[in-house]
Amino acid sequence: MGTSLRREDYTEAALRAIKDALWHNSVNMAELFGFPKEAMIIDAEVGVQQPDKVDTDMLKAIFPYGQPNITVTQGGLDIDKPHIDGRTVIANAAVIVSFDMEPAQ
Repeated sequence: MGTSLRREDYTEAALRAIKDALWHNSVNMAELFGFPKEAMIIDAEVGVQQPDKVDTDMLKAIFPYGQPNITVTQGGLDIDKPHIDGRTVIANAAVIVSFDMEPAQ
């Protein structure tokens, strides 16, 4: 989960959600299977209330290696602030790592 507390920035909330997912999990699958890290296929799905306001190129830049594919869907939450104008933007993310286990011949 990631948030934008003041700026209502959907990309920032999505960035924080992906970083949260990565930092709470170990992505050392490449070493386990003997593949280079660049061979990782990374599928990230992010849910926000306004998907069209997310810059997917900025999300791809988070990953230091691998082949990231980003999908932004309807989800997350926008929560109106009770005593002032504005809202808190919350994004949710899931990250899946896989490999092509049988290279083409």
